[in-house]
Amino acid sequence: MLRVLTVTTLYPSLARPHHGVFVENRMRRLVARGDVSVRVIAPVPWFPFTNERFGEYAQFAATPRRETRHGIVIDHPRYALPPKIGMNIAPDTMARAMIGAAEKIVAEEGPFDVVDAHYFYPDGVAAAALARRLQLPMTVTARGTDINLIPEYDRPRARILATADQAAASITVCAALRDEMIAIGADAEKIRVLRNGVDLDVFHPPAERAPNARKKLVSVGHLIERKGHHLVIEALADLPDCELEIAGDGPDFAALQRLAEDLGVADRTTFLGRVPHEDLAGIYGRADAMVLASSREGWANVLLEAMACGTPVIATAIWGTPEVVAAPEAGVLVEERSGPAIAAKARELFAAPPDRAATRAYAETFSWDATIDGLYETLTAAAGKR
Repeated sequence: MLRVLTVTTLYPSLARPHHGVFVENRMRRLVARGDVSVRVIAPVPWFPFTNERFGEYAQFAATPRRETRHGIVIDHPRYALPPKIGMNIAPDTMARAMIGAAEKIVAEEGPFDVVDAHYFYPDGVAAAALARRLQLPMTVTARGTDINLIPEYDRPRARILATADQAAASITVCAALRDEMIAIGADAEKIRVLRNGVDLDVFHPPAERAPNARKKLVSVGHLIERKGHHLVIEALADLPDCELEIAGDGPDFAALQRLAEDLGVADRTTFLGRVPHEDLAGIYGRADAMVLASSREGWANVLLEAMACGTPVIATAIWGTPEVVAAPEAGVLVEERSGPAIAAKARELFAAPPDRAATRAYAETFSWDATIDGLYETLTAAAGKR
């Protein structure tokens, strides 16, 4: 039995059930092999108050110290994340929290074979300190902004490269991130691409689908600038025969509402708020297209989820997205990140839409099986270097 200690801030909890679902999905499938056990340490910033007026910080405070999800036990130790200087000290405060939690788990349950970290900075850097303390090999998975944004800062970049050097292997969720890791100085021989898969049982076409009076677009994700919901609203102003549903919550909610009103499309824009992950299938299934206007993505799971429901996508051609949208039946790519460009691509897609069964068949080529086999091989090889 391979014993894996997974450490990351990207993991769901009772307080934030949708946060980092993609990491949980991967670890659940690894455990389902039957020859791997996984224990998770998912630190959260310390905060004293649970009143919802404190927003995300209240969710940190409400996170249980220990919980079990899908048979996997997760510890949530607290670490200090002070304003302004948090980015620089987070790897160190997080490492202390991880080490304290891990030593208790080892005392209770015995040693592990390998440390499995997700997100290079600060999580991976902290995990490197933990691995040294436990004298264990480690792997780190790069997932997006940890490689395509954070290394623009000198000190984090140096610590990311030191972590990659210590790791027995690095994993990236798309080839574009692997290329970027090599470009900033990581050892190409130690980097493996293991893309995310899609749960084809949860995400599937509806049994019956009535045609929409207007073409229905859906945009899914946290309400922040990087996700580009504002651009989809701008595109809607150029698409009078379309309506839009936006699933997600976040700090830009009021600004997006005002934008829809200012552009005269408020009556065709519906804000759904936070939607449980398993309920997204119904939203994708009733849409004519899913739009992702992000400025940065590693591997956007929402694209595959929509395709698995038979819904083609319109997506900005950034980072790993061209690796996901790589055939006509998947949808179309937008080269210019703007409202007019998105509207033009929507018209192009609706002029000759792919068969929804073909879109589903395309998504079926992205099952988790090959990824989990590759992950098991990588972790087993790393554990052999102990």
